[in-house]
Amino acid sequence: MGALWIAHVTVTDEDAYKKYAEGATKAIAAHGGTFIARGGKFVQLEGKERPRNVVARFPDVETAEKCYHSTEYQAAMEFARGASERELMIIETSE
Repeated sequence: MGALWIAHVTVTDEDAYKKYAEGATKAIAAHGGTFIARGGKFVQLEGKERPRNVVARFPDVETAEKCYHSTEYQAAMEFARGASERELMIIETSE
């Protein structure tokens, strides 16, 4: 089963977050992830609104979780900490 990595983000430091995004993009690609949505127009119907929303597709939940815990992704996360407020989840797809 495939998996989606879904992040809802409020960026508080654009410069630092750009460095995070560069590293995260490489780590996600290295783990077979591809972006479905990255920013763009959205409509918030319920819950807390975050101005940046990202969805990436992975081969499976385990690979997406390995990406998150990878050295490369955690190095990128050093730039996101203190530069954003965010929620991140991995969800298995029904496909």
